[in-house]
Amino acid sequence: MKHEEIKNYVRRRYGEIAREATSCCKPPSADRALDIGYSEEDLRNVPETSNMGLGCGNPVALASLKEGETVLDLGSGGGIDVFMAAKRVGSKGKVIGVDMTEEMVKKAREMTLKHGYESVEFRLGEIEDLPIEDDSIDVVISNCVINLAPDKEKVFREACRVLKPGGRIMISDIVTEGELPKEVKESLEAWAGCVAGALEKGQYLTLIERAGFKNVTIVSERTSGDCCSYAKIASVQVQGFKT
Repeated sequence: MKHEEIKNYVRRRYGEIAREATSCCKPPSADRALDIGYSEEDLRNVPETSNMGLGCGNPVALASLKEGETVLDLGSGGGIDVFMAAKRVGSKGKVIGVDMTEEMVKKAREMTLKHGYESVEFRLGEIEDLPIEDDSIDVVISNCVINLAPDKEKVFREACRVLKPGGRIMISDIVTEGELPKEVKESLEAWAGCVAGALEKGQYLTLIERAGFKNVTIVSERTSGDCCSYAKIASVQVQGFKT
């Protein structure tokens, strides 16, 4: 299966989700957001329609963001994590969301204008080829998106490229324990459902280290059966640092 075929299918599927305002697994809800790590206060402080039920964790809660930092969200979707991060970095900081789906970027930009976010920007682009300058970001976050990318090592190398020396990543994503069946790996629907592209946990961590990150650790982990039951799947929150 070619990389472009996967990306085009995922792009179309998430464009539909943006238009329909539904998640890949179930309709978005406060209950699902609470289940994966958001607090009621988190949800009160972001536009309601930015919660699209697409995440598998809450990377912002664990990223230890500081006032004045510049944050990049890989695969920002409806913008929930961007808007949360904006509150933490304040008016002196900046948060940039990058997403390859035009409908998602349009939706997020509309919410930015409607709710008056001045330190937020959404850019159209692929996370394997980020429209971001070298050494310009303090913190990279991502929420259940890197599993959708066919070339994950390139994603991690791009994250390392745009981070300042000493910068850090905090990623929530889906990994597996053991190999997925061939029929699952070759299913475009399973790719869009955050399953077919999931890597084995050890391989995932190795790719992050190979991209140039140090002290790569799993901060939290839980078994995930929300969407599918093909294999033992876990959602993990992973931290790493650029030297």
